[in-house]
Amino acid sequence: MRSLTFKLIVAFLLTSVLGVGLAAILAWQVTTREFDRFIMGQLRNEFVANAAAYYHDRGSWVGAGDYFRRLDASPPPDPRTPPRPPQFVLADEKGTAVTPVQPYRVGDPIPRDLLDRGAPVEVAGRRVGTVIDVAQAPALNAREIQYLASTNRALALAALGAALVALLAGILLARSLTRPLRDLTQAIQAMAAGELRQQVPVRSADELGTLTEAFNRLSADLAHANELRRQMTADIAHDLRTPLTVINAYIDGLRDGVFKPTPERFEAMHNEMQHLQRLVDDLRTLSLADAGELPMLKTPTSCGALLDRLVAAYGPRAEARAISLAVAMEPGLPDILADPERMNQVLGNLVGNALRYTPSGGRITLSARRREHAVALAVADTGAGIASDVLPHVFDRFYRGDPARSQQEDESGLGLAIAKSIVEAHGGRIEVQSELGQGTTFTVLMPFAMSTGS
Repeated sequence: MRSLTFKLIVAFLLTSVLGVGLAAILAWQVTTREFDRFIMGQLRNEFVANAAAYYHDRGSWVGAGDYFRRLDASPPPDPRTPPRPPQFVLADEKGTAVTPVQPYRVGDPIPRDLLDRGAPVEVAGRRVGTVIDVAQAPALNAREIQYLASTNRALALAALGAALVALLAGILLARSLTRPLRDLTQAIQAMAAGELRQQVPVRSADELGTLTEAFNRLSADLAHANELRRQMTADIAHDLRTPLTVINAYIDGLRDGVFKPTPERFEAMHNEMQHLQRLVDDLRTLSLADAGELPMLKTPTSCGALLDRLVAAYGPRAEARAISLAVAMEPGLPDILADPERMNQVLGNLVGNALRYTPSGGRITLSARRREHAVALAVADTGAGIASDVLPHVFDRFYRGDPARSQQEDESGLGLAIAKSIVEAHGGRIEVQSELGQGTTFTVLMPFAMSTGS
């Protein structure tokens, strides 16, 4: 009783039965009324013909009352048909009754509105009288009753057939409607059991098909996120275990007297501790960004000031490696709405990566230009580039798919993921374009400080 399929079948059946039943009742009423009107018309035409013949033979209506009284009293052709009482009153050309039929007597005047609606009696092209209905439809004879009964049976059989067809169509339609829901229910139950990757066949292009497509995307995203989570957990464990192993080895050696406490060993331990600290700080930054709680102080910020700060910070490193660090800034750029420290963190990460993967004699270009309703801050290098199959994953956490850009010892593997989170927290977006052997360009699109863009 609680099944959606059962409820849909009952709903379709009730709707169809009510509709067919209402149509059958209306058809029966219309058929009965029109048949009574047809019988009444036949009797009226017969009465008009008899009246016209009487007047043609006698030239007046004298004795017409007795004539039609005898005519009405004659037995019907079918003995099973009850005698029909007088149905019509006959009025002469002056509108006076000449046949006594209740509620009129011979000589009573007939109201003008009834005369206007009556059937004319014409002889030799002249109207000599009027026939007026004074009773409802007469009793039907056996053949007429049989005809109506057969019509009613046909209507009943049609209604029953329509109900059966509606029941069959309801069953098929209900099953077709609930089948995607059953598939989704089974897939959800499988996901609840831990099997996150579920794909339900899309069987239609309607709302259920849209729901199924949305579920399939959700399932794929959840499975992908779960895989990333597992991979990130394994990567975090690996990145934590390596420096901890080094530090633990030094401590054990110093405690057992195997190692002497030299400045070099303390420096190595300090470096490993700094690596751990960076990893922990990056993880905390990501967790705050994911929760929408990353502290930021957005103010109108000059793009030129950001680029000048980058040149001052990374210029010596670039010069030491014989890498050209150039700035190309479009004049008249508006300020962007950003946290200067966070944006320096983003752009500094991009410049640091460019320095790592650009060979000596290469070039790194920092640029700022207007793009539609935003400012595009770009860091372009002439390094080895990124493979096309790796490019979609460069912002994934701990992703190690590109040997040319594998994680180095002083990296946490979270820099680009953090940069993406910070940019999106500002309402901007970050893009990457690269070609093997040609270099890589990271572009940060940031909104104007003013909505007008001026």
